[in-house]
Amino acid sequence: MAGAAHLVKRFFGSVLPIGPSAADDAWARTHLLDAEQDVWARMSRVDRRHAAGVARRVERALGDEASRPVLAAALLHDCGKVVSGLGTYGRVIATLSVRLAGRDIAEAWTETSGFTRRVGLYVEHPRLGADLLGIAGSAPLTVAWAAEHHLPPEDWTVPRPIAEALKAADDD
Repeated sequence: MAGAAHLVKRFFGSVLPIGPSAADDAWARTHLLDAEQDVWARMSRVDRRHAAGVARRVERALGDEASRPVLAAALLHDCGKVVSGLGTYGRVIATLSVRLAGRDIAEAWTETSGFTRRVGLYVEHPRLGADLLGIAGSAPLTVAWAAEHHLPPEDWTVPRPIAEALKAADDD
């Protein structure tokens, strides 16, 4: 049920396409490599606002352990969503489709065309985001969290206290 509440909160937060404040955007950019800033700029305003909030919560939770790669992981964990090109309502349909059809079927949709392919790409956003960050030269932790942020804890390779802080901040 907590997952559904999180999705409802994210939906209503995304209806108004407001980005991060200028201060949050400037703060975020100080924690990103030049190539990561290019990825950041490609993200939707809503995703950047969400990500800035995640990073601020991670910084509060971890204090000095919130290194640049950790904050970059918080800021860029959803960057793979840009590949699908779906807006808010497309993402809602994609999320519902995955819940109805199942993840395996939705992942196979990447081999189709049109809207169905875009849904499949949206489902694959963790892997696609990790690829984008690898190309950008991101730290291994940043790349790993993008790939793993929807996996169960037993599949995380990111150190457990950092991964738990990242997950908790994202689910807030």
